[in-house]
Amino acid sequence: MTLSQYHPYLSPEQYLETEKSSPIKHEYIQGQIYAMSGASDVHVTITANLVTLLRNHIRGTGCRVYVADMKARIETLNIFYYPDIMVTCDQRDTKFEYFKRYPSLIIEVLSPSTEAFDRGDKFSDYQELETLQEYVLISQTRQRVDCFRRNSEGRWVLYSYRRNQDLELTSVNFSCSLAEVYEDVLFSEI
Repeated sequence: MTLSQYHPYLSPEQYLETEKSSPIKHEYIQGQIYAMSGASDVHVTITANLVTLLRNHIRGTGCRVYVADMKARIETLNIFYYPDIMVTCDQRDTKFEYFKRYPSLIIEVLSPSTEAFDRGDKFSDYQELETLQEYVLISQTRQRVDCFRRNSEGRWVLYSYRRNQDLELTSVNFSCSLAEVYEDVLFSEI
């Protein structure tokens, strides 16, 4: 994510209007926009696998799954992010066409250039979403998934999943094997 050149402060309304016709996606952080880069084959494959599994699981429940092009709005911080995958089960989100405010699950597939931000400031920002129950980070370099789950005291607890384990997402009552998450993924030889 890099700060886009030549853009003065934008209001949230200006950002949303500009983003509708922009050839590239931008995340919005307190008036500044940041261009997003493209994704790798591994990133897209993992995302497609999970979207397929989640969509089939939540069909008919009233929940909706969104991929890559739907923004999450963190109104208290004046931020819009594009999560890789987001699930909302809150009916209040049906009135927002270009963003969602009440997700229960957000998933990010980690990239070398964004991992520190996704684990740090972005996670801190997402914690402002009162409806968010799980924040999931998926590695592109090995079979590893870190799921941060909000407990009954409001604290975030880490659940790590590795090879031959089943990933559990309690926010949507879902589980699958890590083999399904990483189906057709070819890891680079280092």
